[in-house]
Amino acid sequence: MFVLPIAAVVCLLGTSSDTATLRSAAHGKVHIGTAAKPGFISEDGRYATTLAREFDQLEPENEMKWSLLRPARDRFDFAAADELVRFAKQNGMLVRGHTLLWYQAVPKWLGEAQWTWNDLSQLMADHIQTVVGHFAGSVYAWDVVNEAFHPDGSLRSSIWYDSPGTGSEGPYGYIERAFVLAHAADPRAKLFYNDYAFEGGGPKFEAILAMARDFKKRGVPINGIGFQCHFTLNSIPAATLQKNMRAFTDLGLEVHITELDVRLPVDGTGHATPQDLERQAQMYGEVVRACLAVRGCSAIQVWGFSDARSWIPRFFSGQGAGTLFDQEFRPKPAYRLVLDLLTGAAAAR
Repeated sequence: MFVLPIAAVVCLLGTSSDTATLRSAAHGKVHIGTAAKPGFISEDGRYATTLAREFDQLEPENEMKWSLLRPARDRFDFAAADELVRFAKQNGMLVRGHTLLWYQAVPKWLGEAQWTWNDLSQLMADHIQTVVGHFAGSVYAWDVVNEAFHPDGSLRSSIWYDSPGTGSEGPYGYIERAFVLAHAADPRAKLFYNDYAFEGGGPKFEAILAMARDFKKRGVPINGIGFQCHFTLNSIPAATLQKNMRAFTDLGLEVHITELDVRLPVDGTGHATPQDLERQAQMYGEVVRACLAVRGCSAIQVWGFSDARSWIPRFFSGQGAGTLFDQEFRPKPAYRLVLDLLTGAAAAR
C-alpha cells in the first residue's frame, strides 16, 4: 500500500504552474471545499495531492460526529479530526466543522441509556463546549445542528428533541441552545444550520426560514444556512435555488453549498454513460451559477471529489459517479465546467 505521510504533502497554493485549479479560480470569489477522510489521505497519494491542489476548504466527513469523537461519556478522541485539521493547516485550507448535533451517528452509550432532562442538558453543554473549544481558532465555521426537520416541516424525533429531551424548552429549544453554547465556546466561529431536500422550497424550506427569522429577530447567534444539495439527474430546482438562497441572505445570513453531488445510474464497474456525464456537468453548473449570483453565498463544497472514494455506491444500489473526478482521479466534464464558471466569475459580488 502506498502511504503518503500528511507532513509530506506539499502545499500547492501559489505554485507557478500555468494550469488553473478550482482553488486558484475561486480565490477571492468563494471558498471551494470538499468532505474528506484522514484514512484516504494516508492511503492514497492521488487523493491527498488532488485534495490539496484543488480545494481551499475541507470538512471531516465523519470524524467530528459524536459516534467517532466521543466513544464514551467521559472520553473524547480527537486524533482523527486533529489529523485533518493538521493537513488543512499545512496546505493553507480552511476547516468547516460537521456536526455538533445530529439525530444520527449517536454512540450506543448515548442512544441506549435512559436520561433525565438535566442529564441531557449537561451532556449537550459539555460536548459542545469541549468540542468547539478544542477546535477554536482552527475551525472557522460549524454545522451546529444537522437535519433537524422532516420534509413536512415538523421537527424530527431525536434524543435531543423527544421527551425528556431539551426540545421541551420550546419549539426550537435544543437547536437554539446549541447555537448559544457554540457561540460561547468560540465567538469567532461562523455558526450554520445544515439540511437537505429544501433547496427547491416546500414545507421544510418554510420551516427552516421561519426558524432563521425567529433566531435573527431574537438575537440567537446564527450566521448561516447550509444547503446540502445532494441531487440525482434532473432533480436540481434551478428555477428556485437562487430565490431560496436569497431568502436567507436577505436576513443577513450567509449561505454555503455544503454537500454537493449529482449521482448517476452506473454499470457494474461503476461507470456512467457519456450522455449522463454531460448532463451531470450542466447540473453542477446550475448550482455553481446560482451561488455565484447570490451575494452572501460564500462557499461551494462537494461531498467527496473522486468516484474512487465516494459514499454514494454504499448507500444507493446501481448509482454512483457523482463527483468531479473519476475513479482514476481524472477530471470529468463537471469539473471542467465548474472550473470555467469559477474562472469567469467576478471577484466582487
